Amino acid sequence: MNDCNTSKVCVVMPTYNNGGTLRDVVERVLTFCNDVIVVNDGCTDDSASILASFGEKITVVDYGRNRGKGYALKKGFEKAKQLGFDYALTIDSDGQHYPEDIPLFINALKNNPNSLIVGSRNLEQENMPGKNSFANKFSNFWFKIQTGVILPDTQTGYRLYPLRKMPKLGLLTSRYEAELELLVFSAWRAIPLIPIKINVFYPKAEERVTHFRPFWDFFRISVLNTVLCFAAILYGWPSRMIRKRRLHE
Repeated sequence: MNDCNTSKVCVVMPTYNNGGTLRDVVERVLTFCNDVIVVNDGCTDDSASILASFGEKITVVDYGRNRGKGYALKKGFEKAKQLGFDYALTIDSDGQHYPEDIPLFINALKNNPNSLIVGSRNLEQENMPGKNSFANKFSNFWFKIQTGVILPDTQTGYRLYPLRKMPKLGLLTSRYEAELELLVFSAWRAIPLIPIKINVFYPKAEERVTHFRPFWDFFRISVLNTVLCFAAILYGWPSRMIRKRRLHE
């Protein structure tokens, strides 16, 4: 069942104060992938002790204080490349993503090597927060304007990245919205973006643990989209056209 080794894929899991779900997610991920890198993004709960209990079964990256999801992914990718992996599958530690979907990403990779595989959630399912659906539709619209590429879910954190082809992460931001930045720059580099359907779990509102701050995160996404639109005109569109032309020569 474990195809990660043959494909040189590891799992990179950033985590910040998700002690209630962390153990279960890591255990389920290990069922499908032996190589797991968990990035402790300054957790102040019992996450550190939970990670320590896995011993050598996982690799832990820890840098002290909270730096944001974008920075955590950057450090996770750096560690993955140091260990010799070609691909990194990112998954959240809050229990939203199903580790059981990992084989879907591996199969998609086999059919689309050197591509960025993007998990696509059902945004109409039960308990899906309204603000999430709106933010995703907002992001999808601007992503299409900036890149010319249509994706059903540009906000998902469940993705499989081709590490050797990826642009530098954190050029514009190191927080939550860095994943959008990474997706846009990947499209500009003409990296194929392959969406696949994934399952997603959203508990009832009173049971949900989230670090998404509606006003500030949406504000930062809006600022980032403004910057990316200007960058698309000056760099993104011309760069994408040149790269695609070279690929067909």
